[in-house]
Amino acid sequence: MLSVNVNNSKSAPDERGVRKKSAGLGLTRLMFLRLFMIFASFLSLALFSGASPTNIPFPLIVFLLLGMVFSVVFILAWRLDRNWPITHNELLFHLLIDAGFLVIVVAYEGGFSNPLISYLLVLLAVSATLLPKMYVYSFSVFCITFYTAFLLLDLTPGNEMSGPMTNRQMNFQVHLQGMWVIFVVSAILITVFVTRMAETIKVRESNLAEARETEIRNEQLIGIGTLAAGTAHALGTPLSTMSVLLSELDKQGSDQLGSDRNKQDISILRDQVASCKNSINQLTDHYHKEKTSQHGKILVSSFVQNVRNYLTNVHPFADLSFELRFYDYHEINSDPSLEHGLINIIENAIKASRKKVSVRIASEKKSVLTLSIRDDGPGIPSEILEGMGEPFLTMQGGGMGLGLFLANASIQRFGGTIIMENLKDGGALTTIQLPLLENRSD
Repeated sequence: MLSVNVNNSKSAPDERGVRKKSAGLGLTRLMFLRLFMIFASFLSLALFSGASPTNIPFPLIVFLLLGMVFSVVFILAWRLDRNWPITHNELLFHLLIDAGFLVIVVAYEGGFSNPLISYLLVLLAVSATLLPKMYVYSFSVFCITFYTAFLLLDLTPGNEMSGPMTNRQMNFQVHLQGMWVIFVVSAILITVFVTRMAETIKVRESNLAEARETEIRNEQLIGIGTLAAGTAHALGTPLSTMSVLLSELDKQGSDQLGSDRNKQDISILRDQVASCKNSINQLTDHYHKEKTSQHGKILVSSFVQNVRNYLTNVHPFADLSFELRFYDYHEINSDPSLEHGLINIIENAIKASRKKVSVRIASEKKSVLTLSIRDDGPGIPSEILEGMGEPFLTMQGGGMGLGLFLANASIQRFGGTIIMENLKDGGALTTIQLPLLENRSD
């Protein structure tokens, strides 16, 4: 099943990954930190060579250092140039590689007394800014475990720190134990507070991005509204002329028009012209209403009846079924733009369907009205589905996607959401959720 939330399909990150730009930047910085760690490891080799509590061969350390250098070059020159998404798991994998390499180097170069071991806190801080909470908790446990293991290794029998000690050695042992306490406390603080700070920053960035998108959408709506006002003014005179001429023709008898069929066609044309004039009048009334920023309450039953009446008149031969499951007293905030938005979505389903369109309107939750529109057509192509909600999107069959853009804007303005998806057994499903007004009858 392929689905898209039209409200924020452009900005919502994948739950299993992060956005490509921020993830790529994070991976790049991680590689530069890896270069710093490699330099620090070479320096540590010069200072602590031969002070190892373990028997790790020196050539192995050199081999690992060269491998880390190669990994940096490989990632900066090749991986970041690929279009594959950089996931949380991949970033965690790189952090574990760096931590594992650091553990091996420290084990060879002085063990717990090597100050380079504190670099684990740097890696932990990086994980707190790049990864979700559970990943950070896991990595924090990893770092504390290895730090503790090195402390216990230095205190095991046979180690020079475990036998009889001078006062200086005893003071140094207390110092190392204090370092362990500071490391654990620092790791916990980073895990808790830096993670929360990073989440706050991400929420703020998301809100800013949403505000920018809303501003852009509002500018587009203003342009469309100006165009609509000009178009309504331009159509007023031709429609009035057509209405007068059709009224005159309708007054003539069947013998003058040639047949009863012609008279019926003229009557239908009169109704359609009247519908067009009514739509223009609604647009004008809506404009004046918007200037006072007033939105009216309407019973859900009246809202649905308005939509059904329009669709019945315009699409009398469509196989359209309604399933209604709500209470008579339920109300929503609405205006003509919301009605037209729902009508446009249903009309798209009628055009795409092979045979039948079903509309289900239900108050399944106490405070939410759910409207589901399902058709049995070929579904929505994935490349078009991804671009839904953009104005003037070129659609198959010559449509421009403007109706969906306006419908989405109207639904969002009233606190609703819209999700469009292709179904496994064919056809498409559009789900709209609108907030119900509080009612004491509930």
